[in-house]
Amino acid sequence: MSRKFVFLLASSRNAGVTGNSELLAKRAAEALPDSVEQEWIRLTDLPLDPFQDIRHEGDGVYPQPTGNEKVLLDATLSATDLVIVSPVYWYSLATPAKLYLDYWSAWLRVPGADFRAAMGGTTLWGVTGHATRDRKVAEPLIGTLELTADFMGMNWGGVLLGNGTRPGQVHDDEGALDEAAAFFGRAPQEYVAA
Repeated sequence: MSRKFVFLLASSRNAGVTGNSELLAKRAAEALPDSVEQEWIRLTDLPLDPFQDIRHEGDGVYPQPTGNEKVLLDATLSATDLVIVSPVYWYSLATPAKLYLDYWSAWLRVPGADFRAAMGGTTLWGVTGHATRDRKVAEPLIGTLELTADFMGMNWGGVLLGNGTRPGQVHDDEGALDEAAAFFGRAPQEYVAA
């Protein structure tokens, strides 16, 4: 089976400004073989409405996605490797990434989507830039993604961390740039949905 990496860019920076997380993800993607398909999606280009939790209302079934939500669901299901590219914002994911993951709660309950089963075997990766050299500030972000992989029965590829505040500063983090070259070649940890 051929691999398809879907990169979900979750920065809240203005369009046209490439942040450190995206720069680091692009560096890591350069090492992928030409045979690997890549799709890059900027989540702010496909805005979602605030998520509404209706699990305990009526039958708890969500309607079939339409518009931007359907585009994101289809892209998610098409991936063999899903990469959340998000800077650390207040110790966790940027708002566009968190909102996207909130929609997974709906997709688990969309008739015919079989979302959890379809995500089994997909590898979840993270790429993030953070403003300090203290890696523990990224632990909540890492935990969110790893626990998501575990819950969904996905494979867990891990998180590539880079340091930088202003756009472009990640280029000064030689350790992260070196790690990026081999990041997607790592063997993922396998989880099985409970």
